[in-house]
Amino acid sequence: MPVPTRVGILLFDDVEVLDVCGPFEVFSVANRVALRTAPAPFEVVTLGAGPALTVTARGGLRIGADRLLADAPPLDVALVPGGVTARIEDDEAVLAWIRRAAGTAEVVAAVCTGAFPLARAGLLDGRTATTHWEDLAELRERFPAVTVVDDVRYLDSGTVATSAGVSAGIDLALHLVARFADEPLAVATARQMDYPWTSAPEGAVR
Repeated sequence: MPVPTRVGILLFDDVEVLDVCGPFEVFSVANRVALRTAPAPFEVVTLGAGPALTVTARGGLRIGADRLLADAPPLDVALVPGGVTARIEDDEAVLAWIRRAAGTAEVVAAVCTGAFPLARAGLLDGRTATTHWEDLAELRERFPAVTVVDDVRYLDSGTVATSAGVSAGIDLALHLVARFADEPLAVATARQMDYPWTSAPEGAVR
């Protein structure tokens, strides 16, 4: 039986709800669709930045993590969502986890302002990246070694991927379904979610 791709999604206080729940839904629905004919291709684990398993997302939604970051298992995909990221940008445990993931996972991905902790960890130096449209100028100013672009939903450089804001995390997650499973499953997942998705829109992947 094929080993599922393990996806780890970071949780922290003031995380953006859809940055977490959008990609989670994509991988969950992809599993449901795949199970009609084959084993589930993804295993998703949520990882709390600590100190508690439960975090309070933006808007007050409380979300429980499966594990604390210190107990994170090996991952194929490490996903850092956005939100108010100032605290985790200065959290050495989070930055160390991102750097470790960069050495062991096949891809480290960021949704929205999740690009900032990736940049703090040094993963975006010399790369092309994107983030929420409101934060493009700040990303350029704070991290001049990063080539920041706009007008794209997501970018995938192979070992690092980033997306634009909030709902663009769904596009990135569907792209990762296509990359780690296959494109027909990604298309079927988008259809099941009633979400308009194009596998490679003009300028979407660089």
